[in-house]
Amino acid sequence: MQLPEKVYKNLDTSTKFMRFTIPLPMFAYPIYLWRRSPGKKGSHFNPYSDLFAPHERKAVLISTLCWTSMVLLLLYSSFLFGFLPVLKIYGIPYLIFVAWLDMVTYLHHHGYEQKLPWYRGKEWSYLRGGLTTIDRDYGIINNIHHDIGTHVIHHLFPQIPHYHLVEATRAAKPVLGKYYREPKKSGAFPWHLFGYLARSLGEDHYVSDTGEVVFYQSDPEIFTFSKPNNAKTKSN
Repeated sequence: MQLPEKVYKNLDTSTKFMRFTIPLPMFAYPIYLWRRSPGKKGSHFNPYSDLFAPHERKAVLISTLCWTSMVLLLLYSSFLFGFLPVLKIYGIPYLIFVAWLDMVTYLHHHGYEQKLPWYRGKEWSYLRGGLTTIDRDYGIINNIHHDIGTHVIHHLFPQIPHYHLVEATRAAKPVLGKYYREPKKSGAFPWHLFGYLARSLGEDHYVSDTGEVVFYQSDPEIFTFSKPNNAKTKSN
């Protein structure tokens, strides 16, 4: 999920605007499935993509056919019942789901009070990677999420079922000690997370291309349009 400096510098202003301006990034999940993030290749709909092993191609093909069938069903429903009813019954709930999914996923890896390191090369390990994820408290939504806010233990031991995540986190905290970052307690609704999201999108733009332990850096001129150097012309 890290964006290298070289890739970032090659993004045009409109792409940066779409990627770092709330709420636009929160609707990027379908685009990510189709073409992934900047600087990365492959599609989750292509069974021959490098994302998948040969034995997974059949499952990906079935998934893509199901997705295509659903799109055709929505188009037919729009023709049969009208666009607005389909938008209200399916489209709006889908957009809310996508926005929430994107925000939850992003905040499990960004937006902590202090900047977290990203490891590469010899500095990276499975344990280090897992420990730089972030737990979040979603208030009354914790149960709806099946306690996925306990994200650190999920990364360290992905085989643990969701109904044991809270218990496993409680048991692991004394062992992890200072390497565990206690999440801020939420009220009934996690309004505080929107502040973390806004701050992170405003500050966490790219990581350096060099070094094996890197931190997100900010681009103070992120939305500045470059001015081409026009050659002077003489009129006769």
